[in-house]
Amino acid sequence: MISSENVRTYVQRMASDAPAPGGGAAGALQAALGAALLAMSARYSTDSEHAAGAAARAEELIPAALRLADADAEAFGELSAAYDLPQDTDGQKAERSRAVQEATVGAARPPQELIGVGAEVVGLARELTGWCNPNVLSDVAAAVEAARAAVTTALVTLEINVRSLKDGAVADQLRAEVARGERAVEDAVELTRRIRERVQD
Repeated sequence: MISSENVRTYVQRMASDAPAPGGGAAGALQAALGAALLAMSARYSTDSEHAAGAAARAEELIPAALRLADADAEAFGELSAAYDLPQDTDGQKAERSRAVQEATVGAARPPQELIGVGAEVVGLARELTGWCNPNVLSDVAAAVEAARAAVTTALVTLEINVRSLKDGAVADQLRAEVARGERAVEDAVELTRRIRERVQD
């Protein structure tokens, strides 16, 4: 679990041939890093009455994101187990298909939540740019880009899940989440552009 490992150990485990942690966990870690950067940026902006509240909210997003790293790895394990079920008989094939569909829905939950966390990091960063210490604008931009990477990772995962689902209603729900994620990515791109323009003035 990410909460019980140091960064080096976790990254080395990700680099191994183990199936998890993988891309989804990396996206969650990106979101946590983005939130951490915003907490730091708010604390360097003590002239603002909003600084303490922003730092506190950013800190709340860190464990939320890290929890999703473990949830993604767990969901991937359940999906792999479903695919490994026997399919020698018609009954086994039906049970395997049911288990795969159920596990696919479960595997979609962490990226759905990650889109929400990433979008909130972007929204909080937008707020900070209005009053933060100008010396931390590059850190705010780094937070935005980390959140953008997290949401993009979640989008790709959801799109894979949509392709695998037979339940049209669930697939439509995931498509709505994809659209929400796409808006968050667009917001992040625009916010980074605005920050870059400010630091170039």
